[in-house]
Amino acid sequence: MSGPCDDLRVIDLSSGAAGGLATMVLADFGADVVKVEPPGGDPARAEPAAPMWLRGKRSVTLDLAGSADDRERLHSLVRRADVVVASFAPGDAGPAGADYATLSALNPALVYCSITGWGPRGPYARYPADRALVAAKSGRMQAFAGVVRREGPAFPAVRSETHAAAQSALSGVLAALLVRDRTGAGQLVETSLLQGLFPYDLGTLVRNQLARRYPDHFAGDPYAAFSVNTMPTLGYQPVMAGDGRWIQFANLLEHLFHASIVALGLTEQVLANPRYASAPRGLTPDALEEVRNLMLERVRERPAAEWMHVFHENGNVAADYVGTAQEALFHPDVVANGEVVEIAHPRLGTVRQLGPLARLSETPGRASTLYAEPGQHTAEVLAEPPRRVAAPSRANGGAGAGAGRAPRHPLDGVTVLEFATIIAAPLGASLLADLGARVIKVEPVGGGDPMRTLGIGLGAYVGAAKMNAGKESLCLDLKSERGQEVVGRLLERSDVVIHNYRPGVPERLGIGYERARSLQPGIVWVSVNGYGPDGPSAHRPSAHPVPGAYSGGALLQSGGGWPPPKEDALASLDVLREASRQFFRANEANPDPNTSVVVASSTLLGLYARRRTGRGQRIFLSMLGANGYANHDDFLAYEGKPPRQTLDAELHGTEALYRLYPAGEGWVFLSARTDREWAALCAAAGRADLAADARFATAGSRRAHDGALAQALGALFATRPAAEWERELIPAGVGCVEATTQNAGTFFAGDEHMRANGFAVEADHPLWGRYQRWGPMMTFSGTPGRYGPGVLAGQHTDALLAELGCTEAEIADLRRDGVVDSAAPMDLAAARA
Repeated sequence: MSGPCDDLRVIDLSSGAAGGLATMVLADFGADVVKVEPPGGDPARAEPAAPMWLRGKRSVTLDLAGSADDRERLHSLVRRADVVVASFAPGDAGPAGADYATLSALNPALVYCSITGWGPRGPYARYPADRALVAAKSGRMQAFAGVVRREGPAFPAVRSETHAAAQSALSGVLAALLVRDRTGAGQLVETSLLQGLFPYDLGTLVRNQLARRYPDHFAGDPYAAFSVNTMPTLGYQPVMAGDGRWIQFANLLEHLFHASIVALGLTEQVLANPRYASAPRGLTPDALEEVRNLMLERVRERPAAEWMHVFHENGNVAADYVGTAQEALFHPDVVANGEVVEIAHPRLGTVRQLGPLARLSETPGRASTLYAEPGQHTAEVLAEPPRRVAAPSRANGGAGAGAGRAPRHPLDGVTVLEFATIIAAPLGASLLADLGARVIKVEPVGGGDPMRTLGIGLGAYVGAAKMNAGKESLCLDLKSERGQEVVGRLLERSDVVIHNYRPGVPERLGIGYERARSLQPGIVWVSVNGYGPDGPSAHRPSAHPVPGAYSGGALLQSGGGWPPPKEDALASLDVLREASRQFFRANEANPDPNTSVVVASSTLLGLYARRRTGRGQRIFLSMLGANGYANHDDFLAYEGKPPRQTLDAELHGTEALYRLYPAGEGWVFLSARTDREWAALCAAAGRADLAADARFATAGSRRAHDGALAQALGALFATRPAAEWERELIPAGVGCVEATTQNAGTFFAGDEHMRANGFAVEADHPLWGRYQRWGPMMTFSGTPGRYGPGVLAGQHTDALLAELGCTEAEIADLRRDGVVDSAAPMDLAAARA
């Protein structure tokens, strides 16, 4: 069975994981990927994960910097290619003859995707494209302040920005190809590591703006008052079992929390006790901590494996082990769903690694066994006869096929039905709305998506504004007969269904694949849940703390001092409580957005496959698998693989030349790991003595004396303000930026770099009016995105019903009988006055 991309030729001009992963996925799904690298190979081949993201690609070596003949050879390849993916710094592609203007003139049908560190314009455009520098400057590191009890930002362990940039590049390429199918014309797609951080700010950008306008409306909101002493919500409590192994709960919803209490054997002590009857919400502070202590003490009575057996037997307890990425490679559900594969490598032997991004039922991906050494296919590829670029296809059968004119937005004409809650799948659907898809969110009557209740007062609208941006909302009772009639009419008019239910639930709600396909044969039906459709946990619930804990990211983020010794935690409830607090803070919400970007790219794979075949299909992806991709740097195993770099106990970084330092004023993040950067640092700082110190003369000796080097650099950076160090060291070629101690929303809203790149997008919210929302994950030169506001629950109920043919009287009857409704928004009139 052919893959959805097997009509594509992709030229990979990128270096490193972001472009490497994007083109790896294209290769997994059938594309002929030719990696063009300099003589000697891509320097990023030295990364431990490179054997994975180099799979499935042929290699051609060309000296684009020094050879006009090699530049002409590149041009010959591009003339017969469909896609170029590049990672040049702004301005560097032109001298190599590899910029969009040059290559698109040779091939007007070319889709060219540029992945940079900071975006193509603005004051930081030429800063090093280093993930940690971007995180430090933009406020991402500040999000981890308080994981350990010290002042200042903390190093982010999971390479989420790289993961999101890779998925954005993949989504952008597929969306641009869909446009090309309609018009015959290619275009420029741009994304960056900075844009890759946009999904991970779940509220500070909006909250900052609303708190300034309506300060009284955030009084008493626990999310607004988050501090270093904030303990986990009871539903998300990490616990240590009697054998010292940690387990992460993820029971956000009330019925799941109650199931966990039953499974723990605490029904009488908690649920039957009037003092705790409202748990997990509505408890007094003292009562809440009493319940927490009961949970912590109960779990340490038995080994972890016994508890996990109990939770599996219960079936409604969201919980899993805390572990490493290396352990996650053997998770039973990851294995059962084909989310890891084993491939024979010509030098390394068997490499256990990530499998295809998602499971497409009709056009499945396959992790290729091809691994090329640098230049292995140069003669072969250059000798190949001219290849015809893929012609526009009319097989799609969906909206817009054969239109001929450029759509206003990449996904113009595509209708998505979303039946999903909280963050992972809803945010993924919003990413599709940003690309111009019409996304209709079908929410429960009686308040809508539970995400809308996470907060107090106006604070409850903050997260929902992000997760539901750009959509229309209909509140509908799917369990009613008339609700089923309505959803059937919606299915007939839709191209995509996205849901996050456990297996079997969609069928009971009338939105299963067979019914959807009977009403719309070309439907792309996307299932997003914690564990995937197969395996022992397929029917168990999950939420973001589970994949965060199991995939290794949260353990790494907790730092070198976590966990405390088992004996200390068993002997002292205070030690156990502090350890659970630290892990909770480390296991922040990134696993949800890590999944969201995969939801978007997997859906686009399905839409592109439909373009080729005329058929829809089922697509399955799991939070475990998506977070494997986010932890790509360690989600593979082979003999001799270097261990994942750990963080120090204080979460400054990984080594003396790649870490945070307190400056004379503020904080800096330093990235200077090469000999050239080390020499430039010593010269710019006027420290010839450090350059001459035998302990620091070579990379090996610097590693051997890392502690002494960190001490010397700490004393150096303390002599001047952080902003001054950035102004001096960046022009000298040293990666060093001021690490902001403000939240990401402050950077996104106020930094001139955001405005220079068009990343500061405004929209009109139905409740509070004009505001800045998160910016585009990728930009398109020919068909820009569409960036709508968050919507209220049921805001479009009447309009959608009328569009489906309901009369005003019928709509009134449906409302009267509770089949549909709309949530009444809070009144801000008094605050405006």
